[in-house]
Amino acid sequence: MDKKKLSSEEKMKQKIQSDAAKKIKARTEKDDIMFGLGLFGIVGWSIAIPTLMGIAAGVFLDNRYPTGFSWTLTLLFAGIVLGCFNAWHWVKEKSEEE
Repeated sequence: MDKKKLSSEEKMKQKIQSDAAKKIKARTEKDDIMFGLGLFGIVGWSIAIPTLMGIAAGVFLDNRYPTGFSWTLTLLFAGIVLGCFNAWHWVKEKSEEE
């Protein structure tokens, strides 16, 4: 049991050291708030573009091929899912760089 407790304490110690190193790095590099806003912009557009493309394709298909279900809602949902996956990929890539 002590071994498990030590390993969790070691994990916590490593996490704290990692967080402290990130704070020191941010202070020394003097990252601008514009970097954070830029990242939010990239994430926002990576969700918005697939969503809007899904809506446009859905409206086109609904007008061109009327069916019993809504292509617009289906492709809207698909666009949101694709956009969220895309945003997750961007954030994961940026966090691995640090």
